[in-house]
Amino acid sequence: MTGTTPTPRRRGRPSRTESADGPATRDRILAAAREEFSERGYEKTSVRGIAKAAGVDSALVHHYFGTKEQVFQEAVETVFAPALRAPDVIFEGAPEEVGERFARFLFGIWENPVTRTPLLAVVRSAVNNEVAAAVFRRLVTAQLLRRVAAQLGMPDAELRAELAAAQLVGVAMLRYVIKLEPLASADMEVIIQRIAPVVQGHLTKP
Repeated sequence: MTGTTPTPRRRGRPSRTESADGPATRDRILAAAREEFSERGYEKTSVRGIAKAAGVDSALVHHYFGTKEQVFQEAVETVFAPALRAPDVIFEGAPEEVGERFARFLFGIWENPVTRTPLLAVVRSAVNNEVAAAVFRRLVTAQLLRRVAAQLGMPDAELRAELAAAQLVGVAMLRYVIKLEPLASADMEVIIQRIAPVVQGHLTKP
């Protein structure tokens, strides 16, 4: 009998065939992960389920991303990327209008169905699971709130940034997650005009 015994593949290492379209495969896995987290939440999503949805082996998910927490973190970063531009946008212009720009920018993301759907999934996972919440906190704190605080130039800048964000996130939760009426169906321009002075106060008032 001729031939050689195939060498076992190391766990987490893709074969040549699987890795041939590396970036495309990775993107497909990440897209599947976002869908799984969106439909099932963090706790009910598994690496095996993500792999099945992406049409790959579980080892390939581990190879590209590591643990489920790491997959979730990357999914969160991708979903939250538009919001991370906020510090660059809200401080362009008159200081007395920073509250309105902050509100208008973030609600613009929530109002867009393309960005709202995956963002809702991330928020729901963060509310229901501590591991997911920790990932979400790290991202929001490091890449959004600290950057906003750094541009305020005040001793209590981080608290101010967090209070402003809490105001906006609270409205978003009631409008898009809980769907409390009449807030859920109110005209967005009316909401912005009412909430902007409160956000402005948190950010800039003595």
